[in-house]
Amino acid sequence: MGKKIMLQGTASNVGKSILTAGLCRVFKQDGYSVAPFKSQNMALNSFITKEGLEMGRAQVFQAEACGIDPVADMNPILLKPSGNHRCQVIVRGKVREDMASSKYHTYKPQLAKELKTIFSEFSNNYDIVVMEGAGSTAEINLREHDIANMGMAEIADAPVIIVGDIDRGGVFASLAGTMMLLSEEERRRVKGVIINKFRGRKELLEEGIKMLEEIINVPVLGVIPYSDIKIEDEDSVTTRFKAVQGKRDIHIEIIRTPHMSNFTDFNIFETQNDVSVRYVGYGEALSNPDIVIIPGSKSTIDDLKYIRENGLEEQIKELQKRGKLIFGICGGYQMLGKKIKDPYHVEGEVEEIDGIGLLDTETIFEKEKTTTQVEAIIHPNLSGYMKNLSGKRVKGYEIHMGISKPGSEVSYLNLIDKKLGEEVSYLEGSINKNGNVVGTYIHGIFDEIDFTRELLNSIREEKGLEKLQSNVTSFDEFKQNEYDKLADLLRENLDIQKIYEIMTEHENKIL
Repeated sequence: MGKKIMLQGTASNVGKSILTAGLCRVFKQDGYSVAPFKSQNMALNSFITKEGLEMGRAQVFQAEACGIDPVADMNPILLKPSGNHRCQVIVRGKVREDMASSKYHTYKPQLAKELKTIFSEFSNNYDIVVMEGAGSTAEINLREHDIANMGMAEIADAPVIIVGDIDRGGVFASLAGTMMLLSEEERRRVKGVIINKFRGRKELLEEGIKMLEEIINVPVLGVIPYSDIKIEDEDSVTTRFKAVQGKRDIHIEIIRTPHMSNFTDFNIFETQNDVSVRYVGYGEALSNPDIVIIPGSKSTIDDLKYIRENGLEEQIKELQKRGKLIFGICGGYQMLGKKIKDPYHVEGEVEEIDGIGLLDTETIFEKEKTTTQVEAIIHPNLSGYMKNLSGKRVKGYEIHMGISKPGSEVSYLNLIDKKLGEEVSYLEGSINKNGNVVGTYIHGIFDEIDFTRELLNSIREEKGLEKLQSNVTSFDEFKQNEYDKLADLLRENLDIQKIYEIMTEHENKIL
């Protein structure tokens, strides 16, 4: 079994996921085989592996930082909230059960036994495993059956570093209070702390750091400055949704529904210099965007009701009449159709509901979830904004419960020719006759820069603007450069040598 280190936090959104990715990249650059691991992840952002298994997206970008393919055992337990104190429990990439929170709490001891086996098998394949906790490490009301933080550190016998976020204020109290709430055994496992997201002059912190170290009896391993490195966020607590970029040639608005999933589908737009993105939240109206995107959803019917009740449906229809592009991904695709039917009560008591009606499609929810990776070719002879995209290759993954059947008033969007690496041939997606309403089940379709840049240039052409080349050659290359920037940031501001020593000493049981 190789070395391991675990990053835990004083709270959610302190930067554990990104720091985990950064350490993964540092260790990879130093020549080690390294992998991420997060025992339990609660998120609606998920990914489908080459094996057709589902996992949290945070461990996907961390795997990218390691230079390896993501596998489901990097995130063996994924919880997808479904409302009313219930969540879908996914274990090793497959749905196990839809559980109430109370039942899940009593189910954890069984999962702890599985995690011990999973981690032992997994960690044997790598020189270093960088582990990530979930939420706060000092959730004293959940300690008894904890499998996400100190409970997992004990299962893996891993040393722990605690991360605090100074940007939100009170970082010294957060770190000291967290240590105080840990048991004596848990405190012995903590080998250092990191102060993250600092915006000021570090010399102003020096006295406070000395005082903190005297109180908690472990070293501050580094102070990481706030940075604008463009790497995926862990979940919907991200500040990305609050940001509005400056005025640019093309403006995209994404409807932030209550159960929005896979918002990482749209990170690619941030790499394009002529694009601004705005997430439209509760109580907000659409403005005058060039593209409206309805994203994926964990609860399609509830999110459709939200769009309808908040007046967004009529705004979407008006924008479509004015020739704007309306694009639906997965659940958003289903909403754009004429009907959604749920005969097996997959989502709730509503068996049938009218869709927005901009696509001549009808969706029927099935009992089994579709989880697959696909590759496709955009269908020939499309109209409107898609007219110049015929023949473009795209790829991504599907996660959905329904099948959408097209009517006579739409054309298929693409031909799927690969599924989980095997050659296939079937049609997918829909586009209306005017070519300004598009729907697909393929998450990640925008990550293909040739497809996305040509689509953006179709918007530019419609507005009488010159076409532009992408300012990145590929999204993957862009991300790899960002991981290198992150590694540089950590090397400059973290005691990496001390972290190596912590792992080695713990491996040798010098506690």
